Amino acid sequence: MIIGAMNHPEKDVLDEIHWIADFGLEFIDLTLEPPCGASWLVDTRAIRQALDATGLDVVGHTAYYLPIGSPFESLRKAAVAELAACLQAVSEVGAKWMNIHPDRYAPMHPRSFYIKQDLKSLSELLPLSQELGVGLMLENLPGDFNSADQLGELFDPMPTLGLHLDYGHANLMTETNTAEGLLDRYGSRLKHVHMHDNKGGSADLHMPLGTGTIDFETQVKALKACGYDGTITLEVFSRDHHYLAYSRDVLRKLWDES
Repeated sequence: MIIGAMNHPEKDVLDEIHWIADFGLEFIDLTLEPPCGASWLVDTRAIRQALDATGLDVVGHTAYYLPIGSPFESLRKAAVAELAACLQAVSEVGAKWMNIHPDRYAPMHPRSFYIKQDLKSLSELLPLSQELGVGLMLENLPGDFNSADQLGELFDPMPTLGLHLDYGHANLMTETNTAEGLLDRYGSRLKHVHMHDNKGGSADLHMPLGTGTIDFETQVKALKACGYDGTITLEVFSRDHHYLAYSRDVLRKLWDES
């Protein structure tokens, strides 16, 4: 298990790398989002040098609001172009995987439409992904892309896609946490994990582990049972890093004891 954190898009990426390393974490979940982390703003050479100097590994992350399923073809193509730029950037800093968020925002269109659009966009990114050696992975999202059946509409036609499992999302807008169902069907494709807590419902609170309703003892056992021992981002969003440190210690204890 490798524990890391995500850079804040409003802060300088190099400064974020150094506090994450100083905090004793092992990788940065590099999100390429404006205002400060956009693909067209970051200095990938300086980032690579900072990662080498600190010993941090890196995973690629992209903005959740890129409209890859849009009914406006010009917008869909622009989103694909931005993700292609992100692929190039994360390749230059040394990442081997980059996440993408499925898109459902196509009012007055059936689910089949935005599934088709998402698949079209992902298919257009695959050649560059393969050329650069950076795999694409899909993150589960509350609502339309949170169960094995829902994500299966994208995973099954595209066997090279990896799974990026977000435990907080798996607990939202559902009667039961969907994480174990996703692992049962797609655990062999698991490439990255986000952990944070919430209280169910629809609020994505990004709370410290153990302060919401997610049973992380059970979830960690299921995660280890599928053979996963890779990167886990603690997506605990607080100005006070004490809560991130607490979550790190909770995770390490659960991992060692499970």
